[in-house]
Amino acid sequence: MSSAPLPTTPVAASAFPALSRGRYALVLTALTLGGFAIGTSEFAGMGLMPNMAADLGVSEPQVGHLISAYALGVVVGAPLLAVLGGALRRKTLLLALMGFYALGNLASALGPDYASLLLFRFIAGLPHGAYFGVAALTAVAISPPEARGRAVSLVMLGLTLAILVGTPLATWMGQLASWRWTFAAVSLISLLTVSLIALSLPHGVDTGARERPLDELRAFNRQPVWQALLIGAIGFAGMFCVFSYLAPTMVEVTGVAPGWIPLGVAGFGLGGVIGNMLGGWLFDRLQFRAVPVVLGWAVVMLLLFPLAAQQPWSLLLGTVCIGMMGALGPILQSHLMDVADGAQTLAAASHHAAFNAANALGPWLGGIAITAGLGWTSTGWVGASTAVAGLGLYAWAARTLSQRPLACPRPL
Repeated sequence: MSSAPLPTTPVAASAFPALSRGRYALVLTALTLGGFAIGTSEFAGMGLMPNMAADLGVSEPQVGHLISAYALGVVVGAPLLAVLGGALRRKTLLLALMGFYALGNLASALGPDYASLLLFRFIAGLPHGAYFGVAALTAVAISPPEARGRAVSLVMLGLTLAILVGTPLATWMGQLASWRWTFAAVSLISLLTVSLIALSLPHGVDTGARERPLDELRAFNRQPVWQALLIGAIGFAGMFCVFSYLAPTMVEVTGVAPGWIPLGVAGFGLGGVIGNMLGGWLFDRLQFRAVPVVLGWAVVMLLLFPLAAQQPWSLLLGTVCIGMMGALGPILQSHLMDVADGAQTLAAASHHAAFNAANALGPWLGGIAITAGLGWTSTGWVGASTAVAGLGLYAWAARTLSQRPLACPRPL
């Protein structure tokens, strides 16, 4: 990892003239709507798994591979499109990314067979991380310096609302008509996002010098950047570990009917909404020191999950509490924009690649524990161990920052 000089104060909002309150709200609404479309598409496969398996004539684990194909697209596309799009104005890049996302989901809706869907879900995942990275930078650029964390959390709110509202609606739509209509609806929401961004976001939001791709890659290759990404990829895996096996846990351990499963999913979504807003508030007050607050909470809640899973009321409360781990998202997203001077777009996009790595790591580790005979609720213990690992990574990152203070970055 490079030892290139680091910035020493947080990223400031740009000198772009303040927008009117109504236009500012419309821009943030548009960016949040795009996040809602992306989150609905990303998590829809979990609720529609039986429907897709029956329609495509494949097993449910094979449908799980479609989810993995999307996640792989995010991991590949986040840094790649962020670098390739670095020469474009932010508004132009946002429009292109959401237009691309609309096409990817339309292709998913029309895919004739399983093999084509694997390809189309991979393609649909490509703009995911780059969109959130550019959207977060745009929200910060139009916000006052003291509201950076809140602005980022509002952009991320779309993702958590997708779990709370979008995924249950997608499941209902898929059961009522066809899973294909879910991806078609996501395509329409993406086009609506394109229209709102085109109408509300001024071109003048772009300030600061452009970075050449090689220069941005060199600026990205800093120890604090990689440390923050590792915290997200490992520390956040526990939430996905529990979330991925929630349905069988509710049926086999809690003993409820399958009709309760959407309530459990909604519990994660509600917790994510609360955590997302709390994360922005914590970052505005504690900066990077907010990370151990969230991870400490996660360790306790994940350790309590095996007990909570015994009764329906405590299980639902537990899903809300574990879902509040979502506070880590806006905290790390904002911190990455502070430590990645010269590579802020790439770092902000890679944040979402890291969280999709967590989405792969958590279920894999949980599957190992379950296969070893430790039971469905062992996901709580496994998740707590990844959160503890995240705390260790935070201690390492905090020591690095104390030894190499951050310098003043260029404005957004």
